[in-house]
Amino acid sequence: MEKLTVDELRAELALLEEQEAKLSGMRGRLQHQIDFGFETETTRAREREVSSERQELHRRIDSLRELLRQRQGV
Repeated sequence: MEKLTVDELRAELALLEEQEAKLSGMRGRLQHQIDFGFETETTRAREREVSSERQELHRRIDSLRELLRQRQGV
């Protein structure tokens, strides 16, 4: 990642943020099912899986933001 340009880093960040938004929506729907009595073992497992993926994306997004700040001298 160190060799990517600032524009490439911004594009990667935008892609990750888009993926995170989709996962957040999916997680919200799963939590809604769980909260309103439609919980199954599969639903609960999928919610945990989506939640873990989302947390990993947040770590990557934070890392990219920090790298961009360093590159831009902010």
